[in-house]
Amino acid sequence: MYELVALNEQTYYINCPAKIGIYVRDPEHVYLIDSGNDKDAGKKAWKLLTKNGWQLAGILNTHSHADHIGGNHYLQTQTGCKVFSGGIEGAFTRHPILEPAFLYGGDPMKALRHKFLLAQDSDVTDFSDPAFPEEVQIIPLPGHSFDMVGYRTPDGTLFLADCVSSPETLAKYAISFLYDVGAYLKTLDQVEAMEAAVFVPSHAQTTTDIRPLVQQNRAMVFAVADRLVEMCREPDSFESLLQRTFAAYNLTMNFEQYVLVGSTVRSYLSWLSDQNRLYAFFENNCLLWHAL
Repeated sequence: MYELVALNEQTYYINCPAKIGIYVRDPEHVYLIDSGNDKDAGKKAWKLLTKNGWQLAGILNTHSHADHIGGNHYLQTQTGCKVFSGGIEGAFTRHPILEPAFLYGGDPMKALRHKFLLAQDSDVTDFSDPAFPEEVQIIPLPGHSFDMVGYRTPDGTLFLADCVSSPETLAKYAISFLYDVGAYLKTLDQVEAMEAAVFVPSHAQTTTDIRPLVQQNRAMVFAVADRLVEMCREPDSFESLLQRTFAAYNLTMNFEQYVLVGSTVRSYLSWLSDQNRLYAFFENNCLLWHAL
């Protein structure tokens, strides 16, 4: 874990729970693509850079989830480097309390204020800043989060962030976190048509052919959607549907899974409603979902 893996002439990644990419702009200066899940990940990344004689020119964040920005604060404090992010992701990176607050739908309790959901804050620079390495292509990949992006480095390496999960993750959890199901499906279509020297998903093996993994992720989305519709053959409430979903996929409820899977199930219900497969109505002051 945390070993350096060479991909192409200018691109590496640090093998860790959420891969940290390294783009070598010149023999002395590098950019990280994400920074790992916490301060410790940042320290290990910094140690690897120092060992190789590289100076950290900046961090290119793909999105604002804590396991991707967790090392930002440490690295920025050590080096004064810029952290690049954009859109809503930039706001969440600057004000990370927004993440657990968004997931919970209110002021998050102490049980949700931990490093897996709440990173330290970063001083964020927008992608439009002249200091952003213009030779790196920014690729919008919305769906998993609000404004997630990927990056294509000049040697043809494509960092895909969290737009695909590994087969092992799909088998174990089935329901990967999604903010916008419709946008996510469009992103999968976009990624499936892409060409690259190598694809680097944050939580799956690198590959030269991303299409099989895209197809597995798409199939799981449709399977989860179909199951939710089937559950709604009789009107049901969100809390009941969430409980039944955990049982159907053999998941274990805790505070973190409650908000992550719960938020995702709400997103599925919204999408299915917009697709005219479900409709919502109120009965006895309870919101119920029913299949059409």
